[in-house]
Amino acid sequence: MFERYYGFSAPPFQLSPDARFFFPSAVHQKAKSYLTYGLHQGEGFIIITGEVGAGKTILVDNLLSTIDQNTFVTAKIVTTQLAGDDLLHLVAGGFGIANEGLAKGSLLQRISDFALAQHRNNKRVLLIVDEAQNLSFEALEELRMLSNIVFERTMALQSFLLGQPQFRAILGSARLEQLRQRVTAAYHLGPLSEPECRSYVEHRLRRADWTGDPHFDDDCFPLIYQHTGGVPRQINTLCSRLLLFGFLEKLHALTASSVEKVAGDLREEIAVITTPSASPGASADPVAESDNIAQISQRLGLLEESVHKQGLVIKRALEIAAHYFREERA
Repeated sequence: MFERYYGFSAPPFQLSPDARFFFPSAVHQKAKSYLTYGLHQGEGFIIITGEVGAGKTILVDNLLSTIDQNTFVTAKIVTTQLAGDDLLHLVAGGFGIANEGLAKGSLLQRISDFALAQHRNNKRVLLIVDEAQNLSFEALEELRMLSNIVFERTMALQSFLLGQPQFRAILGSARLEQLRQRVTAAYHLGPLSEPECRSYVEHRLRRADWTGDPHFDDDCFPLIYQHTGGVPRQINTLCSRLLLFGFLEKLHALTASSVEKVAGDLREEIAVITTPSASPGASADPVAESDNIAQISQRLGLLEESVHKQGLVIKRALEIAAHYFREERA
């Protein structure tokens, strides 16, 4: 919607990872160095952790975009709470290995045969596991067992494990000592610094062929950092909504007040959907019930206000779209 208005060639702050928009911050460059080292070693586990939206996935996607695709066979899986056998089926499916109806032993043999065959063809097998904090102990053990596949004294299958901070605590378990001994490199992604936050915003705008429209006042950037904590995905969410706000209000210069307005709207919207409901079996005390009613009324008021604002946004968007169509027909 706002891409055409501002002349962008692509959405500059889309939430889905896109290696073209990779920003080489200090923490991301260091993490990439660890990944490159681990990849060069060609064995063991490489572990990257970070908060939700820290940029783990785009980091790995950027690394994969730089390697010779003719010498690597890669599979990427996103995990939920899986049992060990289920994970093996997911791994096999990721590599395109037929696995329907196979028992665990046969499945392991097929994955092993596949990895060894690739190495005979001078190709390396790389498995990328996202959301690794969801893996059970049994599933992590199966991954460790896959690292036992060896071709001429070289590990035939290498794994990247990407996870949220709690994955570090999981790896600290005494039960995973053997897996820890096979970790080649590990790094924790922190947030961007305040100067990097501005560079990140401008970098993504330029990647979308930004020509300075809209202009961002200097006062915008400290506030963007303040409201997002330097976490890339949160920056993307705020800035995307900021551009939408500018489009709807026909702005060609965004100010500190614009950032505050949009950040406030986002807080209100999140509050509506995250306000906890009363717990079952709550006290029947009249004062407590009165408080509950007041809370419900307040939530309903916020919800109605949010719906009203969304209606105004949609109405404004339709008016602008109709204006564009009339101009094109003219």
